[in-house]
Amino acid sequence: MAKIVTMGEIMLRLSTPNNEKFIQADEFDVNYGGGEANVAVSLANYGHEAEFVTAVPANPIGECAVAALRKYNVGTKHIARSGERLGIYFLETGSAMRASNVVYDRANSSIATATVDEFDFDAIFSDADWFHFTGITPAVSDAAIALTEAALKAAKAHGVTVSVDLNFRKKLWSSEKAQKVMTNLMQYVDVCIGNEEDAEKVLGFKPGKTDVTSGELELAGYVDIFNQMIDKFGFKYVISSLRESFSASNNGWSACIMDGKTREFYHSRKYSITPIVDRVGGGDSFAAGLICGLADGKDMKAALEFAVAASALKHTIPGDFNLVTRAEVDNLAGGDGSGRVQR
Repeated sequence: MAKIVTMGEIMLRLSTPNNEKFIQADEFDVNYGGGEANVAVSLANYGHEAEFVTAVPANPIGECAVAALRKYNVGTKHIARSGERLGIYFLETGSAMRASNVVYDRANSSIATATVDEFDFDAIFSDADWFHFTGITPAVSDAAIALTEAALKAAKAHGVTVSVDLNFRKKLWSSEKAQKVMTNLMQYVDVCIGNEEDAEKVLGFKPGKTDVTSGELELAGYVDIFNQMIDKFGFKYVISSLRESFSASNNGWSACIMDGKTREFYHSRKYSITPIVDRVGGGDSFAAGLICGLADGKDMKAALEFAVAASALKHTIPGDFNLVTRAEVDNLAGGDGSGRVQR
């Protein structure tokens, strides 16, 4: 199995129960999560050695976040204790035509104020095979931009494969700043993951006539931008998840991939996911499934099918973490989506 390092922010998630709106809620459900942390949990669950790098405050809430990772066998020895607070996000889960809503309370969190000298990146990457980060981490602060680039430089110096999930968050930074920062970071990336909004907002590429709000996908547009992205950045693989949002409770879910060397393009099987239990972390579960497949030595088609199936299953699980097993993912990817009781 591979050793995979992820780095980013883990946050306290406070979500309204039973699809309530914020104004209705008298209590919140408590979970922990965050883009790269979610990826690490999935990968550990599939049997890989997953190590998560972050900073949390030296207080009981910070330790609860670390304990949430340890519970699922994620390595935590490189987590720094610094800063004053753990980031928080509030989630109001939508239903039918009512969209979900996220409110961030993460300014000046531990990872946003962490500095490069708090981490020994040579030790972190000395025996690593893969490093994964997302566009969320450099979006949280200028210090986090410097931290991300330092990690990337160390990873490449140690010959580590690097993947990114572009993950544009308009509540954290502008498209203009995202493009300036992330375009520079792409020089270190081997495998680029995103969706149609990420490609446009983060790197400036827009796929044809695709409109996620109408559920209309134009695959030829993805072929075009994938070619452009490979020409510009030299990626080994470019991947996009394809979400057709018919409502908050009903999505079509598939993905496409292109080999940077051969330019072969492949579109996966499509799943109809309804009713959706929790779509937060769906993209992270997809990224983890793809990394798992490629790290296992699967060809790109098999890796993509594993990733799409893993993410489809995540939509049925509350919380940020995808807690399905390899066997469950393989079962769905193999064609069994019956949902019959296992006795």
